[in-house]
Amino acid sequence: MENYFDKQFELRYFEMDRFGEASPTTILTLLEETAADHCYSINYSLYDLMAQNVGWILLSGVMQMERYPGYKEKITIRTWLSSYSTIKGFRENLIYDEQNNIIGRAKGLWLFFDIERRRPIQIFDDIIEKWSFCKDECINHNVVRKIKAIDNESYAKIFKVNLYDTDTNKHVNNIRYLQWLMESIPEEIIDNYYLHTIDGRFIAEAQFGDTIISMTEKDIIDNSFVHTIKIQGSNKVCATAKTLWKKTT
Repeated sequence: MENYFDKQFELRYFEMDRFGEASPTTILTLLEETAADHCYSINYSLYDLMAQNVGWILLSGVMQMERYPGYKEKITIRTWLSSYSTIKGFRENLIYDEQNNIIGRAKGLWLFFDIERRRPIQIFDDIIEKWSFCKDECINHNVVRKIKAIDNESYAKIFKVNLYDTDTNKHVNNIRYLQWLMESIPEEIIDNYYLHTIDGRFIAEAQFGDTIISMTEKDIIDNSFVHTIKIQGSNKVCATAKTLWKKTT
């Protein structure tokens, strides 16, 4: 494989869940950090882009974990771009343990975005040239297929969007949506299962001061759920997702 970027991490104490394993939000954070370093490696750091009022936003993605690394474990995340359009690109990720076993995979569709005008713009030619791409895919999954919002839920939690929920693009960070989603999962699932797969779509921006409702309903497959995050008191859907949970061994 050519045109990939590797970054190694050693898992820290505050990144662990109560079972002593990295939480799903930790893994998403490390995936974002790897993408940010990939930008930095070609002299287009996220802060350099922000100075030009542009940046990357995640439209959709899937993450699949066979297991979560433990405290002090070293992992390597390998990332690359598998294809581009004028304004979007597919980012692939493989997560390796110290024995070079693949323990996770993630794929995302990212949009190049004008932060001030809130609209897509063309990816800089220099970025495409320096990153290039490799057609290999880390997972055979369609991250563009629509996930329908649910109207009725069995489980729900309500949250207020605080200032720390927003990122440098001035919108709610996608990792925060996962945290809100996890809070509406039944406790019996959280205690006895681990998040194997999450497949999400980001539809509309939530703003500072909004009140969010995280809605969860059982799906047709055992230990799977469908999710909708929307602005309370409106029909505005911010995100939809599906999750699959596997029994903890």
